[in-house]
Amino acid sequence: MKLLQLVPAAALALMLASCSETPKQDNATNNADTAVLKSNSEPSPTAPAADAWAAVDWNSPVVKYDEVKTTDVTIRGNDQYGLYSLGENVLFETGKATIKSNAANNLKDVAASINQRYGSGKVKVYGYTDATGSADANAALSRERAEAVKTWLVSNGNIAEDRISLYAEGEGHPAANNDNAAGREQNRRVEIAAMK
Repeated sequence: MKLLQLVPAAALALMLASCSETPKQDNATNNADTAVLKSNSEPSPTAPAADAWAAVDWNSPVVKYDEVKTTDVTIRGNDQYGLYSLGENVLFETGKATIKSNAANNLKDVAASINQRYGSGKVKVYGYTDATGSADANAALSRERAEAVKTWLVSNGNIAEDRISLYAEGEGHPAANNDNAAGREQNRRVEIAAMK
């Protein structure tokens, strides 16, 4: 008889305990461990959601910065970040990673703008290629090109080396279709992201 009296009491205690438990966090809505840097095709770097880089929209409208005189640089961004895009034809010979001598004015404008607008903020240099050739060769070429731009920015653009990080995107994240010459040309590029 005592056992039958204990069962309802134990069941009632369990029900009360479960009502007072704190609800579990929903991982789908509350897990802010990582967020992907946005891009027209989502570059690979990830960052904590609280990180300002998570708010970068690579599809931001094109803007004009007065200090960038050249028309060879496309700029997107807002008052918190700038995305400077330079095509391969501006910076390199096809398949090469040595910066052309006539690219200096374009890079000077970009460096001056970064120094003026983004002071001591972080800078990310992304190298991209088209899909011609092997993925490994394209990844290596994109890294060499990103490194060449970083070296130029440090040596000639007065941007501290420890502010700059590199991303070799290779043929991933194309800006256009790789099925035609015009699309492949758009995909061969370097993008420089600067944050306040």
